[in-house]
Amino acid sequence: MTSNAPLLVACFCAGWCQLCGSYRTTFQAAAERHPRHRFLFVDIEDQADLVHAIDVENFPTLLMAAGDQLRFLGVLTPQAETLERILRAAEADELPPPEHELEDEDLRELLRGLRELR
Repeated sequence: MTSNAPLLVACFCAGWCQLCGSYRTTFQAAAERHPRHRFLFVDIEDQADLVHAIDVENFPTLLMAAGDQLRFLGVLTPQAETLERILRAAEADELPPPEHELEDEDLRELLRGLRELR
């Protein structure tokens, strides 16, 4: 069953990270294939005030949400096929609830802030 809700798909990376630089092309290609979703490439140092509540230890770390429902939060291997597989599962709401230590208010604030980014 596929959800009609568009997803917010945020990739958390760093400008100095070579892997992030090469993954950006893969991420942008996915954005072009899925125009109904909102894709954001977020530099964790430039947006430190926004992403302070999550602990990004490895790159790329992805967040996927439908409205205020977090569908995925974790590190991915940087292959297009992995992103597509996780995206399809998130669209269908077929992923297990993501494990995280975010308080509800911190999650709402993070999602609100991400939606406001241009």
